[in-house]
Amino acid sequence: MKTTLVKGMALTLCALGFWLNGAQAGVIVGGTRVVYDDGKREASLSIRNPDKTPYLIQSWADNDGPDGKQQAGAKPPFVVTPPLFRLEPRGENLLRIIRTGGALPEDRESVFWLNVKSIPSAPQSERNVLQIAVKTRIKLFYRPQGLPRMSEDSYQQVSFQRQGNQLQVSNPSPYFLSFFSLKVNGQTVDTTNVMVPPKGSASYRLPANAAGSQVSWQLINDYGGISKVFASPLK
Repeated sequence: MKTTLVKGMALTLCALGFWLNGAQAGVIVGGTRVVYDDGKREASLSIRNPDKTPYLIQSWADNDGPDGKQQAGAKPPFVVTPPLFRLEPRGENLLRIIRTGGALPEDRESVFWLNVKSIPSAPQSERNVLQIAVKTRIKLFYRPQGLPRMSEDSYQQVSFQRQGNQLQVSNPSPYFLSFFSLKVNGQTVDTTNVMVPPKGSASYRLPANAAGSQVSWQLINDYGGISKVFASPLK
């Protein structure tokens, strides 16, 4: 009985050590989004391995939504190269995203998703080590040439309207809007990673008892940074 208990504790400690080590290290993806500017031959994204062990890196683009479960069917007109490679310890490589054709709207942005899966190598001397692959999924924006620059004046054109227990956000700009924060009279509105599409709208559930007529909000920019706080009336 004691032997079984000791073995169980040892396994628990080993598992805990594995998870702690995994939390401290791993492949680093050099961005939270990629913007593919039309007219350029490619976009790029850096991949870095700060660990002492190599990783197998697999990368691809899809059109299956933020959670990868929408199964849009149509393949995105982009390829990622190299699609599969070994990333050496302390090494770095560059993913290149190349457009392969396809008809996309020229008056607004389009969004796809870039996936990077990292698979750690197992030491040959440790056959029973559990290896866990980690997948990073980030937004890939296609931006046509000739779109007007998104300025603070453009942000002021975004409008907010109460519809029952929903907050409808209308976006007349040709750009996707990704909220970092959205509040009605200081109460946080959960945007659940739903972007406001260009020249379209999105609705979010209002917090209970969210009264008032003032909306404050911040956006995530092309570099993953945060905009200043904007204030708009709630109609």
